[in-house]
This record gives sequence, structure tokens and C-alpha cells, in this order.
Amino acid sequence: MTVETDTKATPSAPDTTSKTPTLNIKLEFGGGMELLFSNKRSHRVSVPSQADDAAHRPADVDYLIRWMRDNILTERVELFMEGDTVRPGILVMINDVDWELEGEGEYVLKEGDEVVFISTLHGG
Repeated sequence: MTVETDTKATPSAPDTTSKTPTLNIKLEFGGGMELLFSNKRSHRVSVPSQADDAAHRPADVDYLIRWMRDNILTERVELFMEGDTVRPGILVMINDVDWELEGEGEYVLKEGDEVVFISTLHGG
């Protein structure tokens, strides 16, 4: 697994030890979501191209959310997830399209996808 941050950091070398093919995905965070992910607004990650379930189905956004929880989430999971998906109040965009139009968590990830998470809940 390679996790690379898009904040003038030196790119990490690709993971050559993994036998599972990976997908390079760009993750963006806004509205305070970045505070849960090392205070970085942008991450470039390599995720397995297949989910780690018994069926070895192609990796979808539901799998990506769990992968993010297990690999790059650094703060309170309850502010990111509720059950097995993102909590209400988090807008998810896949390649600039609302994930509701893409099938929500069932959207199968593709090489180069950009997934954006924006919190719409703010204190006042």
C-alpha cells in the first residue's frame, strides 16, 4: 500500500511487494474533513483493485471507505463513518459528480478516480 500526500511532499515509491493489483486514487477533503486525515486536504493512495471479501469483487466506494478507515484515518472514526458508510452530512463526489448519481457505495473504482469528501455540518 502506498499513501502519498499532495502537499509538496516527495512522492512515495510504488509498493512492489504486493501481489494484488492496485488502483491509484486521489482523495480530497474539505469542510473540516481534512482534520480527520492528518490535516491534509489531498491524498494520493494506491488501494487494492479487489475488495478483501470472500467474493473478491472489484473495489468499490464502500470498500474504499473501509480502507480509508483502516489505513489513513487518524482521528475519530465516528465523525467519518456511521455503520459501514459515511455519516449523514458528508457530501461525496466521484470525479465531480454526486455519488448518488453514480450508485453511491456500489460505484466500482477505476484507475485515476478522484473522490472528494466534504462535511456540510458546521458549528456556529
